[in-house]
Amino acid sequence: MIYTVTLNPSIDYIVEVDDLKLGDLNRMKRDLKLPGGKGINVSRILYQLGADSTAIGFLGGFTGRFINDTLREESIKTNFVIIEDDTRINIKLKHGDETEINGLGPAIHEQEADALVQKLSSLQKNDIVVLSGSIPPSLGGDFYDRLISVCQQTGAEFVIDTTGEALMKALVHKPLLVKPNHHELAELFGVTINSKEGIVTYGRKLLEAGAKNVLISMAGEGALLITANEVYHANVPAGTVKNSVGAGDSMIAGFVGTLALHGDPIEAFRAGVASGSATAFSDDLATREKIEHLRPQVTISKW
Repeated sequence: MIYTVTLNPSIDYIVEVDDLKLGDLNRMKRDLKLPGGKGINVSRILYQLGADSTAIGFLGGFTGRFINDTLREESIKTNFVIIEDDTRINIKLKHGDETEINGLGPAIHEQEADALVQKLSSLQKNDIVVLSGSIPPSLGGDFYDRLISVCQQTGAEFVIDTTGEALMKALVHKPLLVKPNHHELAELFGVTINSKEGIVTYGRKLLEAGAKNVLISMAGEGALLITANEVYHANVPAGTVKNSVGAGDSMIAGFVGTLALHGDPIEAFRAGVASGSATAFSDDLATREKIEHLRPQVTISKW
């Protein structure tokens, strides 16, 4: 089983306005409400790939019920901790450019946090836990450490998709996968990186620090997979970018789901790039049909 952990999920309320006038009445051209959060996005793509997952984290109030009900309608298993406060709403305002207004998120009480740790205590050795996104301030900056500790105690693998200190602290515990983009990689080490050679150099530092696989997205330049023995490059399939939300989560889902199903890191890399691209070319997250259409267009080569 793959478990996706979203500590601060949201309803993503997407609003499209033709001509935004600040300080005046505006009417929507269209709107859309989606279950949001990085781990939730991973679960939704895993379902498209035929990989079993359970989405967990914290949900509360009418907003939390909407997310849980929507995921179950999509046949995605859920096992969230129900909390006292309401789950947040994030506004994605599209008016030519996209403006984002993110909610603060609920306060998580100590007993609620303990309940999530307890849910993971039944992990099995072959399970994979995907830890994605930011940590709500009320949980403290070391909450991922608690969850990683549970993974180690049970023998489960974990993937961590976050940035900064939380990512660097996790490396010593040997995550199955980390996935910074090339800008985040430079920020991690406080450097400027101007070449693929530089990306590989600093990507290998993540490997040396403990990561088992390092996946680095480079926008239009494709992506790199750095393993213990090789470095691989993947191109980006042709298409029109419509959506930046969830592309990185889709890449993680494609990699992890395919690796869990087939055990081949090269095919996992191909599926990750196809899934990330398919979401970037879609209004919402990718569908199975779009992923499978793009998969043959992804060429993997040793670098």
